[in-house]
Amino acid sequence: MNADHRTTHFVRRGLLGLPLQACQILAVLLMAGTATCLCAQQPTKRPISERYLDPSGFPWPDSARVAVSLTFDDGRSSQLLNAVPLLDSTGVKATFYVQPDSLVEKLELWKKAVASGHEIGNHSMGHPCTGNFAWVRWEGVALEDYDLDRIRTELVQANDLIEERLGVRPVSYAYPCGQTFVGRGRDTRSYVPLVAEIFQTGRRWLDETSNAPDHFDPSQLMSMKMDGADFSTVQRMIERARRNETWLVLAGHGVSDSATSRWGTKLGMLRELLAYARDPDNGVWLAPVSEVASFIAREQAARVPAKR
Repeated sequence: MNADHRTTHFVRRGLLGLPLQACQILAVLLMAGTATCLCAQQPTKRPISERYLDPSGFPWPDSARVAVSLTFDDGRSSQLLNAVPLLDSTGVKATFYVQPDSLVEKLELWKKAVASGHEIGNHSMGHPCTGNFAWVRWEGVALEDYDLDRIRTELVQANDLIEERLGVRPVSYAYPCGQTFVGRGRDTRSYVPLVAEIFQTGRRWLDETSNAPDHFDPSQLMSMKMDGADFSTVQRMIERARRNETWLVLAGHGVSDSATSRWGTKLGMLRELLAYARDPDNGVWLAPVSEVASFIAREQAARVPAKR
């Protein structure tokens, strides 16, 4: 019997012989109690203004309030000639996602970058992306034509060749074009589980947010584009991440003072970013992807109660 039926029942028949007026009063009280119970069962809604502000409380090193990783794709020469010297001059280390063939032309410079502490990540053998790009079809690396066996083979092969040439085995992967599938239609499969099996992290591309340390998926690491951006734009990204005490991964490609294309990171922007991060009042921890991921993993493990 629902609340309306109970009210009608009590009003019509009276309750324990009480006058009709008393029954009506009791019915009103009953209805109010029912409404209170229903309201108590509803989840409390947070104000809209708070939906985008949820400080993680994560204990970043040296009292920092945000972690930032600089990442560069494709193993381009301008990264070695422009970004690496600037980073080395400030003691900041970055993550460079390379393809084995991109190492050959300037192999000795890549070895020096490794020796100075920069991280080398895997960016596949042939940069497979959707075949909707004409250059992808021309090179025969359309993800729609792949299956899980082929992508696994190429991931391992790229790791083997990078290790052979640079003496380090990548633990981080960057999805070419940020795309995480193989096949098409009903045969489409995600290769995120393969990346999770082979690597510590898998970095995406063109995302719209940073990584919440207690929630993010290491095999689908969010990254935001720094190509073409002035420092004011990047600073806003950092400050948004700092408000929530999260991990911001910035992704770029070529690096030069004259970078104007959407695939070029401005060297001047990097200079301003590094100066901003050096100011302890800004609370920025700059570190390569694997260093931040390892730090988060250790902190999370320390929070798990030991089994008796």
